[in-house]
Amino acid sequence: MQHKELPPEVISGIQRILKLDAPSDPLDILTNFSPVDTLNTLFPDESSLSELEAIQAKLATQQQELQSEIDVLRGELRKNQDPGRMQLIQELISELLSQMNRIREKATESEAIVQNITREIQVLDLAKKNLVTSVTALKRLQMLVNALAQLEGLIDAKDYAGISNTLAATKEIFAFFKTYLSIPDVAALAKRLQNAQGRVRTFLDKDFDTLLDPNKPIEPSVIKNACLVVDVLGEDVRHHIIDRYCAFEFKEYRKIFRASDEAGQLDNISRRFSWFRRQLTSYEEEHARIFPESWKVALYLIARFADITRDDLTVALSKAASTLTVAVLLESLQMTLDFESAMSSKYGVPFTEIAKLSSSMSRGTKISAVFEPHMGIFVDAQDKALADMLAPSRGAKSRSSLEGAIAGSSEENPAAVLPSSTELFYFYGQNLEQCAKLSNEKPLLDLSNLHKKWLKLYAEDVLFATIKSSPKSDRERRSVEGRFTEIRNACVVLNTADYCQTTAVELEEKIKEKISDDLREQITLQAERDIFMSVISSAISVLLRELENTCEPAFSAMLKMQWGNVETVSGESPFVGDLVKAIESVLDATRKRIEQKKYLRNFYDKAANLLITRFTNAMVKSRPFKEVGAQQLLIDLQALRACLLRFPQGMESSALSASYARTVTKSTTRLETLLKVVNSPTDPPSGFVSNYTLLVGDSSFSNFQKVLDLKGTPRVEQNNLLDTFLTMTSTMQELETTSFLSSLDMDPPTGSIASSTLTPNSSALSLPSMLTNAANAASSGVLMTPPLGSGPDKGTSSTPEPKREVFSDLRRLVTFAVRKEREKAAGGGSSGGARPS
Repeated sequence: MQHKELPPEVISGIQRILKLDAPSDPLDILTNFSPVDTLNTLFPDESSLSELEAIQAKLATQQQELQSEIDVLRGELRKNQDPGRMQLIQELISELLSQMNRIREKATESEAIVQNITREIQVLDLAKKNLVTSVTALKRLQMLVNALAQLEGLIDAKDYAGISNTLAATKEIFAFFKTYLSIPDVAALAKRLQNAQGRVRTFLDKDFDTLLDPNKPIEPSVIKNACLVVDVLGEDVRHHIIDRYCAFEFKEYRKIFRASDEAGQLDNISRRFSWFRRQLTSYEEEHARIFPESWKVALYLIARFADITRDDLTVALSKAASTLTVAVLLESLQMTLDFESAMSSKYGVPFTEIAKLSSSMSRGTKISAVFEPHMGIFVDAQDKALADMLAPSRGAKSRSSLEGAIAGSSEENPAAVLPSSTELFYFYGQNLEQCAKLSNEKPLLDLSNLHKKWLKLYAEDVLFATIKSSPKSDRERRSVEGRFTEIRNACVVLNTADYCQTTAVELEEKIKEKISDDLREQITLQAERDIFMSVISSAISVLLRELENTCEPAFSAMLKMQWGNVETVSGESPFVGDLVKAIESVLDATRKRIEQKKYLRNFYDKAANLLITRFTNAMVKSRPFKEVGAQQLLIDLQALRACLLRFPQGMESSALSASYARTVTKSTTRLETLLKVVNSPTDPPSGFVSNYTLLVGDSSFSNFQKVLDLKGTPRVEQNNLLDTFLTMTSTMQELETTSFLSSLDMDPPTGSIASSTLTPNSSALSLPSMLTNAANAASSGVLMTPPLGSGPDKGTSSTPEPKREVFSDLRRLVTFAVRKEREKAAGGGSSGGARPS
């Protein structure tokens, strides 16, 4: 029989009746019942089978209780399904519906009776409302007629005081009749009111014209009352009166300062402002008490003056564009700004708000705005001034300028930065303040771009040019004095570049503080700061180059050493003393001239990196060095390490000194490890291989071959050692596939390493890195000749570890297999036969 689950609604109904919303007994679950799970719950282990009978009895009892409950429910169901009872219920429902219909019918009849009773009352209410409205309209109509008659009489008498009150009342009363203009009588009254207002405006125009005519005096009280009438007539009439007044006041101004006349030229702008100040004073003495303060007539006069003057100056600037000088431009702009500031201070209103009172198309525009399109003249003048100021320090003159600045300083107080850099930023500060006072809009942005241009040119034409230019002759460059001159110059350039990039940050913040908000996001000097950081990097590269050149004789002597012929160890090699002396001489000259210790630390890292690289290259080039030679090199390396560890003496940060010491120790320790392996005897071969795996810790065939080459092991002996190495490392699964020897170059360059790193367009030095990754975050660069660089240390690399391969060289693997087969065929013959290369 196929099992079908009950519908969800049936299950929810059963659960609601039986109150099984959250059944605790698994037997009460109606859906997805699992007999296996229930049995596992009842009998969790074998020991629970002993309770089988008790559980059976309990289940039987539950079954009987359920059966009894089912019987009771069936009885109640049969009782409720009695046909007679169901019929009785249906009859009661029908009776209830009939009663509801009768009640609805009676309610409808009652509503009709009430409406019939109140119909006459509603009619009376409507009649009362219409009557009240009519009476009110008639009363107000009578008031309007009387007010109009009174207004017309006052107009005939030109009584402005009475007109202002009566006209205001009349307009207020007439507002009630605006919806009745279709009535002829009301329309006639509206026309009478309009004609009355027209007559009043005519009288006002005449009287205000009389006010402006000195030959026709008029009482101030008349104009005062006329202003009250103007306020009643509305804002449009007030603006009309003010415009007429302003137009009359500036008639003389337009005649005197025509753009075609001499007085209208740019150099006479002061006369414009003087004329207006006199006019404004005349207004305040004669008419300010006449006009209401709320009219702000003085501000309207300033706005009208700004409109006229702005238009005239626009024409004058356009005509004088070809002959306009910076002095005239700045003088005119300064006088304009002073005038605007004076007016704003006098009335306590920003000049832009005053300019908004104008009715012209350019309302809200200040007078000084007309100068902004011509401020390029000012920016060009600053460009020329900067070019003249830096001309003695740029290009071919950069080195002589630097040496002249250094020569002018004393040995006790040497020049830290180039004077031209401080002069440059002082000039920037001055013209920035000047331009910000004149405009904080596009001219200030253009000046900022000019600053960026000359910062870049200063870095390239002054600082980079100083570094790239060399002494007059090769002999002068190689001399001790010439070398220390280069060091001194590089330190000054480094300090100057640091000063420039630091001050550029302050300059950027100052410009952002002064420029308008909508242009602030366009201000950035990040690219220029990056160029100065590139100069610093190149200056450090020059220091490294001079350090390497100073140490070159010692490394050349090291290359000529015959390490394989050394028979005894008797202290340091002769070249070591010269090397340490050369290093300390350069460090002493550099340490006291670099201002910022962070760059000194950077130089220390790279110098140690460079010296260890050159030592390793010379060591590899002068191979083989046998056991005794390796011992001698160990002593020389220890002397070099002691010299390198003395670099950071006097540094304030002990943490940085300790970090530097760890880095140098880590690099030299790996070189010592290599020399210790070389120093190990090759007999027995298994002991030599064991010593290699213990100290180096890799299974690289090529790395082991490098050790044998450095040691100068004969070819025949190498074959036996290589076979032993392959045999032993094939079972050492714990060995790494690479080590610090993986990056050891067996044919390193013999020339200078640091001299090729001076690139003016690079912001980082490409020095060889002797250090392992993550050993020193401050020392950066790509390892050109990495004698002791290594892959990632254990546990520090985020890249997956490569799969270890014992035989990574297929050719070596095949040779090894063929050789073993031959030895087996020969019955255990010698393993020292010829080995293919």
